[in-house]
Amino acid sequence: MTEKEQDWEFGVRDDGHTITSEADLAPVVLGEGDFRYEVSGQNWGNLPDGWVYKEATAVDVDSKDRVYVFNRGTTPMIVFDSNGDIVDTWGEGVFANPHGVTIGPDDEVYCVDNGDHTVRKFTSDGKLLMTIGTPGESSDPMSGIPFNRPTHVAIEPNTGNFYVADGYTNASVHKYSPDGKLILSWGESGTNPGQFNIVHGVNVDSNGWVYIADRENHRIQVFDSNGKFETQWVNLSRSAITTINSVTGQELMYIGEYFAGIASNDMGTDLGPRISVMNLKGEVLARVGRQSYGEQSGRFFSPHGIAVDSKGDIYVAEVSWSDYGSKMEPPRELRSMQKLVKVS
Repeated sequence: MTEKEQDWEFGVRDDGHTITSEADLAPVVLGEGDFRYEVSGQNWGNLPDGWVYKEATAVDVDSKDRVYVFNRGTTPMIVFDSNGDIVDTWGEGVFANPHGVTIGPDDEVYCVDNGDHTVRKFTSDGKLLMTIGTPGESSDPMSGIPFNRPTHVAIEPNTGNFYVADGYTNASVHKYSPDGKLILSWGESGTNPGQFNIVHGVNVDSNGWVYIADRENHRIQVFDSNGKFETQWVNLSRSAITTINSVTGQELMYIGEYFAGIASNDMGTDLGPRISVMNLKGEVLARVGRQSYGEQSGRFFSPHGIAVDSKGDIYVAEVSWSDYGSKMEPPRELRSMQKLVKVS
């Protein structure tokens, strides 16, 4: 073999296959059973020259399978079709620190800004409909009063009520009416049932059960619509975000999990970062990704946002700059937006 411009290296692929030639560089497939996915490898989405995500922090999909990528780069909201071509952009000059995005039942777009302590509701083309919270003003830390660095929103399907995870400097969940009136709040700091250690993701199923990704407690907690604790799902890594999708005919939960180890065991397997697929009984159906964090195809950094489209394909937004790239010498942007195409 000549020393031509070789853009591959010998080694072991992330699915365990030994790389000995370019033929071994076939797309990586992750997952198991009925949940196997071909990964995009590099940043998904056809960005124009000179544009960057810096990091994609959140992603969701609307009724037309348009993909909304909330990011901290060139323009805060980029809307793609399922092929990765841009169909719209908006949000310039609005957000202090994009964090969470959720598409409502009529394709409204809820954006959570943990830099200015607000939740904003937009039309699908970026027209502001409502702002909850006063931009730039936070409640006292751990006061339980909205908001202090909120993280995510979920909409109750049958009522239009919505829940806000208020999790970085509070330890609370807040329930609002469709017109933005506070109905109730619950939660406090701790590790017991009903207590939280980073309320990061929130979701609601068709029966109104509320699922909280209690990230640093490594669990999902389940509540009724009045905030009464029902159960918890454990044996997770750092569960950061969830989405519920019924493309298979039943409601399933897809959980984005961070790496749960420390530097001395960063070669460990099954510690995250990964995607877990579970039914709403809390039973694991598949783990998608077994290796530690990294930029190799088939690995993740920090799955911070997750969405599933009508085909069962998964979109994963990752805070790779905050957790990894910004700490490199010199700092550099890493992959932060992946698509996992379901293998039939």
